[in-house]
Amino acid sequence: MPVKFTVVPKKNPQDLLAPAKFYANAVGDGETDLDKLAKAISIQCTVTEADCYAVLVSLESNIITELEEGRIVKLGRLGNFQVGLSSEGKATADEVTSNAITNNRIRFRPGKRLRTFLKTVTYQKVS
Repeated sequence: MPVKFTVVPKKNPQDLLAPAKFYANAVGDGETDLDKLAKAISIQCTVTEADCYAVLVSLESNIITELEEGRIVKLGRLGNFQVGLSSEGKATADEVTSNAITNNRIRFRPGKRLRTFLKTVTYQKVS
């Protein structure tokens, strides 16, 4: 199944007078939540839907706890989660404090199967 995309115009923020260029933009085609994932997983194995849901919710909680401890969370074939930061540049190392941090994010590095999916995915333009 191809990933759908639309075309969107974007202005150059460094040159607002330049004409807009057009870019592909992936389209979300519906949503899947923990309930749906738990049900799908339970159909594929011998674990009940409620047990699958409980494990997924517990996984989320444990990932947060491990990230709070500064750990990289390695989920085997799925991939790794890690906290990433952006900060202001300072003249000396001593000047860099938590006040210099300007942004944070959770970085996800996909495992091999997910990376392979990205290399083999097909696309379909929609209007």
